[in-house]
Amino acid sequence: MNRLPSAPGSTALHDPGHRDAGDAWTLLHRQWSGLVQGMARQALGDPREAEDVTQQVFTAAWRGRDGYAPERGSFPAWLVGITRRKVADALAARTRRAELIMAAAGRAQAPEDRAGGDPETALDRVVVGRALERLSEPQRRVLRLAFYQDLTQTQIARATGWPLGTVKSHTRRGLDRLRRSLLEEGVAAD
Repeated sequence: MNRLPSAPGSTALHDPGHRDAGDAWTLLHRQWSGLVQGMARQALGDPREAEDVTQQVFTAAWRGRDGYAPERGSFPAWLVGITRRKVADALAARTRRAELIMAAAGRAQAPEDRAGGDPETALDRVVVGRALERLSEPQRRVLRLAFYQDLTQTQIARATGWPLGTVKSHTRRGLDRLRRSLLEEGVAAD
């Protein structure tokens, strides 16, 4: 059985049912969360996203605690490796969201950009408008704030008072539903 460092009763760390396991992980979290969060914040530039990544890192460390092998490296190095993977995942997800938003923004133009244009574009705007109306109110609100006011998800979370994870979920589900609605209407996705 592998042993994790710097925690009383560290053998309990590998047994989630052990009464000391939670306390030991709490101590490890207190000791190393600053390192993890600092790395995530520096890489992501967003304190809330860094908090999300920090939570993901410690969740992954807890779930993968049997994979820690002291002979392969120190505990902080192990956490740094997990942090790098979670930061990479967060950056990839951010890129995917931005691409989806840009693709949808190409279809849903802001009201001030609607003047003139060809009939095909006007028809697309009507179809997109109908598709937006089919979304739930939270999804519609998040997508309108993103497209029409050019707000980031973090800014939307602040503006709505919703947790960042909720904003991300509404964005993803709203974009998925919007895409399906547009496909049903015969508007091809770019």
